[in-house]
Amino acid sequence: MLEAVDNLSGRKGVRQRSHSTQSLQFDISHIFFRPGGKLPRVLGPVQRTLGLLSSLKKNERPDSGHDASEQYQNGAAWKKFEVPHQIFVFASDFAKGFRIGMVINHKSYSAIKLGVKKALVINNWEMAKECFTTNDIVVSSRPKLVAVEHMSYNQAMFRLGPCGPYWQKARKMTISEILSSHRVKQLRHIFESGSIKELFTFWCSNKNECGYALVELKQWFSHLIFNIVLQMVLGKRYFSLGTVDDEKAGRCVKAVKEFMRLFGVFTVGDAVPWLRWFDFGGHEKAMKETAKEMDSLVSEWLEEHRQNKALGGKVDGVQDFMDVMISMLDGQTSNGFDADTMTKSTVLSIILAATDTISTTLTWAMCLILRNPNVLEKIKEELHIVGKEKWLSENDITKLIYLQATVKETLRLYPPAPLSAPHEFTEDCTINGYNVTKGTRLITNLWKIHTDEYVWSDPLEFKPEKFLTTHKDIDLRGHHFELLPFGAGRRICPGISFSLQVVHLTLASFLHYFEIINPSTEPPDMSETFGLTNTKTTPLDVVFKPCLSPNCYESNEEVFT
Repeated sequence: MLEAVDNLSGRKGVRQRSHSTQSLQFDISHIFFRPGGKLPRVLGPVQRTLGLLSSLKKNERPDSGHDASEQYQNGAAWKKFEVPHQIFVFASDFAKGFRIGMVINHKSYSAIKLGVKKALVINNWEMAKECFTTNDIVVSSRPKLVAVEHMSYNQAMFRLGPCGPYWQKARKMTISEILSSHRVKQLRHIFESGSIKELFTFWCSNKNECGYALVELKQWFSHLIFNIVLQMVLGKRYFSLGTVDDEKAGRCVKAVKEFMRLFGVFTVGDAVPWLRWFDFGGHEKAMKETAKEMDSLVSEWLEEHRQNKALGGKVDGVQDFMDVMISMLDGQTSNGFDADTMTKSTVLSIILAATDTISTTLTWAMCLILRNPNVLEKIKEELHIVGKEKWLSENDITKLIYLQATVKETLRLYPPAPLSAPHEFTEDCTINGYNVTKGTRLITNLWKIHTDEYVWSDPLEFKPEKFLTTHKDIDLRGHHFELLPFGAGRRICPGISFSLQVVHLTLASFLHYFEIINPSTEPPDMSETFGLTNTKTTPLDVVFKPCLSPNCYESNEEVFT
């Protein structure tokens, strides 16, 4: 059912990798290695999947012809490998194995077949640049996966749908109304008064005889980002430290986590559509249940906003995004979607895109900082420019150059999605001298690009200094294809500015207001959980205490705004 086709090596003039592998052998220590980290736990079905995949032997590429479509179809030229159908019993674990396998490919790109579906996996920045500049218009669509069909209102979520007028309208509305710098500044008090002050209160109640309290940062980051995003989108704040203030919040967090997990699942229906009805593993059933739960939640929020509007609410106050959507889309239809569907799908797009990815980045950044005390020391030295009795401002953040370099280095080694969300070619085109047929899926191997030894010296080492010296001109906004955590081209993440502002402010504030220590003699565990995003498997415990004078934390809320 799964066919692996040998690598398509680059044409003459494109630099060739010096590595040569005669078989697709999965060297686990190489695949999973992270700077200073342990090997993640790979258990049960994943081991079986890797065993199946590692048995695949590759043939040498034929010398003649540059037609990738012929390479797919010509069984004489390309020996195809059949993987037993039982692999789909472990579909979600196969997705992990597939992602793992792509990391070790040393060629510029690979042509593979997942069932009957063709896919092109690109592994270096030159290929990425060609795809997202010269050929950007033909690679900007999205495939209609089983998960997309069930959990995006049939592609009404603009980030998962095809390009077109509807996509442009929803994207423009989202950027202008919620992801602007002005909107972030409006809601800055949510972070400062609602989280820093709360963390100080928690410390007062839980500190030990040495003056430290223990907090689990992975959960704290998650709840913090949920509060910020939900306040922007819905005008609600659900979470306090260690608690959930509302039953709907618990449902929302659970549904979002399940959504992200299921989007990382490789289903039999995505590979072999006519076998979809088997639903191996029950993943499609789970997708339908998750979609129903999320629709129930957002429908309740929509009704609450309508009732509030009918009663004259928020006439003089700051409108949240759902208020804006209701007013702008009143009675409209677009691309076959009514106003309610457009509102619900766009609101969910923002919640899903922002919450998990930002909190994941913050967690990995703090892990790496704790594992590298010299980095923590340099950040603290840089923060001294603010002053021990002064609260951070936007102007202060722009001066924290080393902290910004630390965030870049985190996103290089731990992009939220090591493999990009798939694109789909809408026309036949030529990539690197090869013909690629319409309907082929495009996957960008971000982790491989970000650790390319031809671009980065010591590519697996965590060294923020590189972004102050040799790579100081590289940014995160899709202009430099060596570093693409937010993507590039038409499909670049619309929330880049929002995400970076939140990450910079959160890290800077936490490290400025509190002294932190790793409570363990061992460095933080770096085990990863594969899914749509690359999350930390285990909790992240730290002990902390305030490092500003107590009256700063105990001041009334105006101090924080």
